[in-house]
Amino acid sequence: MKQFGIGIVYYSINQIYSSIKSFIMKKSILTLSMALFVMGTGLKAKEIKNFPVSISDDAIAKVAISSFCKAVIQGDIETVDRLISLGEDINQKSLGMTPAMYAARYNKVKILALLITKGADLELKSNQGYNARRYAELSNAKEAMEVIDNASLRL
Repeated sequence: MKQFGIGIVYYSINQIYSSIKSFIMKKSILTLSMALFVMGTGLKAKEIKNFPVSISDDAIAKVAISSFCKAVIQGDIETVDRLISLGEDINQKSLGMTPAMYAARYNKVKILALLITKGADLELKSNQGYNARRYAELSNAKEAMEVIDNASLRL
């Protein structure tokens, strides 16, 4: 009978031990996962916080479109003419495209004609490998294509 009693006590203690062990393991796993989560979140916040510091002003300047090309896109012929008279380079690329490419793409016929008369090179290629006429074709800018074709015939 004593052995039977000791067996029950041993079985009960073993069950209690297993329950405590399971609880401790679950708590440890939960604590460890929360710690890893907090650490991971902290690393991301640190990377995001330091991100703008690593970008140079030159890199930011290269991303923005030039004022000259903005005036071309907006169709502001007076500003375009004024900037040309102030010495703006009419073949200078902005975001990989020349002002003539923007004029052709957005069908700004008067500005395109002005750029051509001031010496815009229509055969220059963009960073994507297209010239001004190809941008006019892609945008279905028929008037711009006519201006470019007429300018090509005069050369």
